[in-house]
Amino acid sequence: MAQDGPSGSGLDCPTMVDPTRGDAPLALVGVDVGGTFTDAVAVADGRVHVAKVPTTPDDQGEGVIRAVLAALAAAGRAPADVSRIAHGMTVGTNAMLEGTGARTALVATAGLEDVLELRRQDRASLYRLDLDHPPPLVPSDRVIPAAERMGPCGVITPLTEDGIEAVVDAVRRARPEAIAVGLLFAYADPTHERRIAARLREAMPGVHVSASSDVLPEIREYERIATTVLDAYLTPVLAEYLGALGRRAHVAGLPAPGIMQSNGGLLPLDHAASHASRTVLSGPAGGVVAAADVARADGAPVALAFDMGGTSCDVALIRDGAPGRAHGRVVAGHPVHLPMLDIETVSAGGGSIAWADAGGALRVGPRSAGAVPGPAAYGRGGVRPTVTDANVVLGRLGGDLGIGGTIGLDERAARGAVEALAVELGITPEGCARGIVDVAVQQMVAALHVVSVERGVDPRGGVLIAFGGAGPLHACAVAEGLGMSRVTCPATAGVLAALGMVVAGERRDHVQSVLLPVTEGSGLAAATAPLIERAQGEVPDGRVEVAVDCRYAGQSHALTVPWDPAEPESELARAFHDAHARVAGGALPGTPVEAVSVRVAAITDGPAPALHPDGSGSHEVDGPATVAMDGSTCWVADRWTAAVHPDGTIRMERP
Repeated sequence: MAQDGPSGSGLDCPTMVDPTRGDAPLALVGVDVGGTFTDAVAVADGRVHVAKVPTTPDDQGEGVIRAVLAALAAAGRAPADVSRIAHGMTVGTNAMLEGTGARTALVATAGLEDVLELRRQDRASLYRLDLDHPPPLVPSDRVIPAAERMGPCGVITPLTEDGIEAVVDAVRRARPEAIAVGLLFAYADPTHERRIAARLREAMPGVHVSASSDVLPEIREYERIATTVLDAYLTPVLAEYLGALGRRAHVAGLPAPGIMQSNGGLLPLDHAASHASRTVLSGPAGGVVAAADVARADGAPVALAFDMGGTSCDVALIRDGAPGRAHGRVVAGHPVHLPMLDIETVSAGGGSIAWADAGGALRVGPRSAGAVPGPAAYGRGGVRPTVTDANVVLGRLGGDLGIGGTIGLDERAARGAVEALAVELGITPEGCARGIVDVAVQQMVAALHVVSVERGVDPRGGVLIAFGGAGPLHACAVAEGLGMSRVTCPATAGVLAALGMVVAGERRDHVQSVLLPVTEGSGLAAATAPLIERAQGEVPDGRVEVAVDCRYAGQSHALTVPWDPAEPESELARAFHDAHARVAGGALPGTPVEAVSVRVAAITDGPAPALHPDGSGSHEVDGPATVAMDGSTCWVADRWTAAVHPDGTIRMERP
């Protein structure tokens, strides 16, 4: 693979034909922004070319265009040759972590103003009374009551024109940059909510308005309203970034990028800019999409995606070549209750800073050295010891990072940083370095345990797919921590998330709560039809998948079951009984089944470049040993054997 400049070799893969410009084999580009590096991949003329440049945290778009142009130069292609750019980023996540979203107001049903404060009335930690939830994204003085109330069966308190004007006046006084409108039972009847949202858009042009009936028409008012608030809070920030990126791309002669969503599918730039909550896990999703492709090539029924970069580590479960999916998760302490890939993240990356807590215990993260100054070993002014520095001290990293020679490793600076912490802990530098790596590994093992064992899946017979700049370096230790004996490090491990952007297809997800009995003639198929029509209109060439959240009458939580609306409701009930038996260990066939929400997805498959060798021509390396990779380094631990394939893919096993 080529790096940062026009020279270098590429990985063989089938020539891909642009679906929108006839039969000319044009370039497909994927670009992923990480905390330390921005990676770009250009697939052209049957080969994959990559570039890796330092992330520009003050303006990520600058690094994105620089990386894309570098990848195209490596491929010998011009911007005009690009048929599609797919982009994953961390803009939304960063705004959440740093508290830099838009000044947001919330319009809530009178009497429900404290919904964000009350949350689920649970503590941040069951046993640690010193931990608190993060403060709501909208403080109480910017929560505006609306004199209205819907009930499950219709209007209880009508919304008057005077009531709407009172809301508008109060919102004006709050001087928001964005507004969330989340009313009680708006998922069932959005009439009041849409009237208020329309009037606010008319009265305050230029101020973004998110309505819960558009963002998430689903039951559970806290999750629905909190997600809508997050959408309003992030959308102006993302819209500004994507607008500037689109203009930059146009000036550079590039097409407007498609944006990776948290659900693993691409969305046009302007659509992504209107609802930022869909992109919170944009970057990690690209890596999981590519890892699923690796798992299919490996023929692994169970695989774990292990993406360790410079700032964090993202992990996911892959079964039968498909990544796990979730209907929401908590990100930076805030619920994001939207369809997404089931990804767990921990603050354990190559740049994670090691430190001693008040009790003298060695800790790693969550603080990171980031792109600037980076680990001490980068020679850019970093003085705090990081996981990368520990690996340098242990002799597992040396020379340069394999990214075009732009960053060499300063072993003396790395040792100095680790030694300072070792003195504080009263141990040797080598012992401190081993401890730093061990602590980081245990954090990553714990995250992988969540997505496998806690999902009822035994990982021991599966394969660990290690990627990211630091994934292959720690893969053996992580696999051993899970009792696994097989690891695959793709040749493109250092930029696999960017390559995931290339192979991703388009996807639209829609959900609607219905609360109907699963019986013949209940109207479930009729309730599903508008969602199917909407999804097909957005992705005309896509296939449609339907699933239903079902539960036994009286249960509070549901299981999601695939369903073909052409089949009778009795088939859905049977599938739910089977699913309940698998998950809960038993079923209640005589108990009525209720459909809570309907989920519809319209999907198109993306391009399919060949990422994996056939196994011929490989040579073996016995551990302990270091194997250099493009954009990464693989550490073959003691008792492990690595098969290194001609394209650079490494498969490791231990007895």
